[in-house]
Amino acid sequence: QVQLVESGGGLVQPGGSLRLSCAASGSLFSIFSIHRMGWYRQFPGKQRELVASITGGGSPDYTDPVKGRFTISRDNSKNTVYLQMNNLKLEDAAVYYCNKAPVPMNYWGKGTLVTVAS
Repeated sequence: QVQLVESGGGLVQPGGSLRLSCAASGSLFSIFSIHRMGWYRQFPGKQRELVASITGGGSPDYTDPVKGRFTISRDNSKNTVYLQMNNLKLEDAAVYYCNKAPVPMNYWGKGTLVTVAS
């Protein structure tokens, strides 16, 4: 079985920062480093969208809305992916999930809620 546990969300003012973490476990992730992983977000009433991804070797890729503000990283020894979010904007408020990228699994964790408000 597979498990993805996201954490680190919270309430932050515009311009603030948060660091999200995603711990992956299960037989599929026995060799975590072979999987490209991504952070996705979902706005109310919308489908999840990929915002950043990272190869097993640590090469990142970002979508334009977050480029220059978000940094994705991973620790393969801990089966964990991180998303450092700086200069947060009101429009970044969403539930954030991690999953394989660019094609996610059908399984999703519970996500972590990021609220940006002044």
